[in-house]
Amino acid sequence: MAHQRPPDVASDDAEPSAAALPPEPSTPEVALPLLTDPLGGIPHVIETERDLQAAAEAIAGGEGSVALDAERASGYRYSQRAYLVQVRREGAGSFLIDPIACPDLSPINDAIGGAEWILHAATQDLACLAEVGLHPRQLFDTELAARILGLPRVGLSAVVEHYLGVTLAKEHSAVDWSTRPLPEPWLRYAALDVEVLGELRNLMGVDLAMSGKSEWARQEFDSLLTWAPTEKAEPWRRLHGLAALRGRRGYAVARELWYARDAIARDRDIAAGRIANDRILIEIAEKAPTSVEELPAGHRPIARYGRQWVRAVRVGLDLAEADLPLRTVRSEGPPPARSWADRDPEAAARLSNVRAALGAISEEKHIPVENLCSPEPLRRVIWTPPATHDETAFREALAAQGVRPWQQDIVAPILASAFAA
Repeated sequence: MAHQRPPDVASDDAEPSAAALPPEPSTPEVALPLLTDPLGGIPHVIETERDLQAAAEAIAGGEGSVALDAERASGYRYSQRAYLVQVRREGAGSFLIDPIACPDLSPINDAIGGAEWILHAATQDLACLAEVGLHPRQLFDTELAARILGLPRVGLSAVVEHYLGVTLAKEHSAVDWSTRPLPEPWLRYAALDVEVLGELRNLMGVDLAMSGKSEWARQEFDSLLTWAPTEKAEPWRRLHGLAALRGRRGYAVARELWYARDAIARDRDIAAGRIANDRILIEIAEKAPTSVEELPAGHRPIARYGRQWVRAVRVGLDLAEADLPLRTVRSEGPPPARSWADRDPEAAARLSNVRAALGAISEEKHIPVENLCSPEPLRRVIWTPPATHDETAFREALAAQGVRPWQQDIVAPILASAFAA
């Protein structure tokens, strides 16, 4: 059973003349119906190997693509593991699986086989699904499809409203999914998330074909099959307020405090921000206390982990001068675009021209300019261009930066033109 759009309101056959029209009243926004109940009710949560095997057999006997989703406890737990996995397939139904009770979901992976996965915002879930043994062989990302199609909003609720004419409640999206047992309203929300994906995929697939963007989407989806999250080399540099600290010694203390917080959070499996926020770490770094008694007062996290903070401060203070971190780290990539005009006016002019050309294509094709080509590879190729400035050379340079073939088709001629000018 598909979720139906509300019927259109019929209009009168005879249209009055413009002179006869009364002042047009402001039209109140019509509230869309709220999708509240999964088809067939809320599935029970699978917590045993026997139930998992039964679910795998049902999924293997289903038809077509498989909708998947995962719920994490971001903001509550240190890890990004999945605390609930949702699966739905036509002919099999919906399944809610507890990956804490059943940490190996390879039977589900085997049951899906080479069938297409449907996810929304795949990069949010692929890593935690891989941790439990789920690996796609082909996929369709409804959020990425929405970007390629130029939808103004690409969150799942907005896409559901656009295509299905119903509202999908999202009030449970940021709850602590490590809670056990999971409350029934949360399970209802989780089941609905995968229930809508199959119909969305079909409707969006039609729109991609009609707009000539199916191949674009296919290449983007294929690139996700090898996607993996990247870790910052020095994650402590993301501390808010870091720049206010004096000298490299202050940076060293802040770094050790960041790693101390990270270790506490990892050991307790609690989100680092719940151990102590950045402001507290910066406050400790500014004072640089060498004893618990010297720690800033008035903060419970400071008192609770006082010995760890002091130990971290001492490590930072005892570092040799040569081992202190630099306040600024030279990037391997090109300088910030705002400095190009002074450092290389020709490169700045080319970047401006290429951006303008891509902006025009963005409007014409109804796709965000960053999806035509990400800013970073574009800057790298313009700042350090290939030896020859023909389209083939630029395609190769873009490919080396991970730019997909469909994007190369658009961007390489623009680059060749910009360098020929």
